[in-house]
Order: sequence, then structure tokens, then C-alpha cells
Amino acid sequence: DEMVVDTMETDEKKRYMHFYNFPAYSVGEIKPMRGPGRREVGHGALAEKALIPVLPNKEDFPYTIHLVSEVLSSNGSSSQASVCGSTLSLMDAGVPIKKPVSGIAMGVITGTDGSFKVLTDIQGLEDHYGDTDFKVAGTTDGITAMQMDVKIDGLTPDMLGIAIKQAKEARLQIMQVMLAALPEPRKVMSPYAPRIITLHINPEKIRDVIGPGGKMINQIIDETGVSIDIEDDGSVFITSADEGAAKKATEWINNITREVVVGELFQGRITRIMNFGAFAEVLPNQEGLIHISELADYRVEKVDDIVKVGDMVPVIVKEIDAQGRINLSHKMAKARLVREELGQ
Repeated sequence: DEMVVDTMETDEKKRYMHFYNFPAYSVGEIKPMRGPGRREVGHGALAEKALIPVLPNKEDFPYTIHLVSEVLSSNGSSSQASVCGSTLSLMDAGVPIKKPVSGIAMGVITGTDGSFKVLTDIQGLEDHYGDTDFKVAGTTDGITAMQMDVKIDGLTPDMLGIAIKQAKEARLQIMQVMLAALPEPRKVMSPYAPRIITLHINPEKIRDVIGPGGKMINQIIDETGVSIDIEDDGSVFITSADEGAAKKATEWINNITREVVVGELFQGRITRIMNFGAFAEVLPNQEGLIHISELADYRVEKVDDIVKVGDMVPVIVKEIDAQGRINLSHKMAKARLVREELGQ
């Protein structure tokens, strides 16, 4: 669902899109409502830029975010109102943004004698008759976006310094009001929001998840109803409207791709019996050998005296040799279970 940006200058994908709608009736005008104009594009880009630095990484929050600011009435800086409203919207939706962002529009009015006055939170008339419209957005730590329209030849360093100082005071005051309404992002998203779970697996295990001819991945999708996307670096994205189904698919893939560790206890399914021992599947497509000497704590004459194909038996991973072969022990597993029952 990411937006593909393909131009002569850049080729990229956007996972955060901020759209800004400013209908004519919001300022008491009557115009046809056609495509976005200069104001919509510019203000939307400014609000988007202000929030991009605080968005979570894709690894932590693998969602594509589509946010729309609908301006119903305007007598001031609706772009900075969009910044504040969008921050609260993201927090309310459960998006774990790094810091809340607030914004304010500053203005400068100059006199013929060189005197000037910096205005905070300018309204429509002050914007129209003033000499500068200076928008500042940021967190408590600093500024994330600025934009300025100038109707005079330029601004002095004193003008800019005072404007930025007053803007910070106003932004922090607005921030306090915002945080009083919602102090932090919600911990849980809406139950109606799709669930996306991200896994990172060994790239060499991708073929095991896909299976021959896509058999394994199609089985997971058919039985759980999820969508699965796998990237070449081993990133796996599991998407589902049902959180339970997503967790089931996650557990399934984890079992396929996880690697056993020496000392782990499993319930293994006997798949083959040989003269020298039995092979048991401990994880999907991963099996190990239970040598005949590891079947019991006494001498075993025939393997099928102890286990048969299809049996589920407790086994412990005794060793993984240099070739990656798994050696299991049934007698060690039984001994551990007895100790656990006795509380030792």
C-alpha cells in the first residue's frame, strides 16, 4: 500500500501520506471543488514534513499511514492546526510516534521607520496585511519543519530570532493543551485495525516457509486466512484483520524457521526406525536421530521395542554436530521430566 514516487529526480516509496483538504466554504468563498490547488499541495507537504521525523521505523510499525486533514473553517494557520490535529490523530490511533509535534504561525509587521512587531498565532487579516507569514512546527526538543512567505525585501536576524523564540513559547503552550487531552499514544490499536506482525528469519530459511511450489506458504494462508509478504533479507510481514489468525501464522512460521538449541526439550514424532536408532521430527522439516543407546537407561535390543513410527515421545537435543545433524536423547528427556515432577 505504499505510494510509489517515480520521477526524473527520485524513485522511492512513501509509507506516510498526509492529504490536506481546504474547500472554499472554509473561508466563506464559493468555488467549484476540483482537484487540489497550490494551497492544498503546499500545506499538506508542510504538515507531512513536520511529522515525518517522529514516525516509528518500519520495523517497529510496518503500516502504511494515510492521514487526511479536513479544514471546515479557517481564520488562521490551518496548516499548523493540521500538524497539531494530526499528532493527536496518530496518537489516538495507536501509532507509537517518538514525540508529539505542535505548530504555530508567526507574523511580522514592519514600519516605515524600520521598527517591527512580531505577532503570534496570526489570523486571516494579520496574514493578509502583514509582511511575513512564518510557520514553525516541532517537538519539545526542536524544530521539525518551517515555512515562510515574505512580502518585503527580507528579514533581519533580530526579526527571525524573536519570531523563533516566541514560536517556541507558543508551541510549548499548545503542546501542554494537547497532552492534557491525550498524554501519550494509545497502547492498543482499534480492534477494527488490521494486524501486521513483522518477523525476521534467516534468509536461508525462506525456501522452507515457501515450500516446494509454494505448498507450505499457501497452506499457511489457506488455514489462517492471513496475507504473507517475504522480502529477500528475511523480513516477513503477516497481515490479518483477525489478531488470533495472525498469531497462529506467526507461530507456524516460527516453528518452521527456528533452529533447535542443545538442551531444549521437545515432543518428537517418530518418523523412521532404523537398526541403530529412530528419527524423530522435533520441528517442521527438522528431525534428529535418537541413537539406540539413548532410548532407555538400559540395553535395548530392538528399537521398535521402545518406539514405533508415529509415536510422540519426549526428547532432548543432546548435540548438534559440525554438519548440523541433530542428536536426540529419549532417556535424558524422561529423566528431566521425572526430576521436574519431584521438584528437583
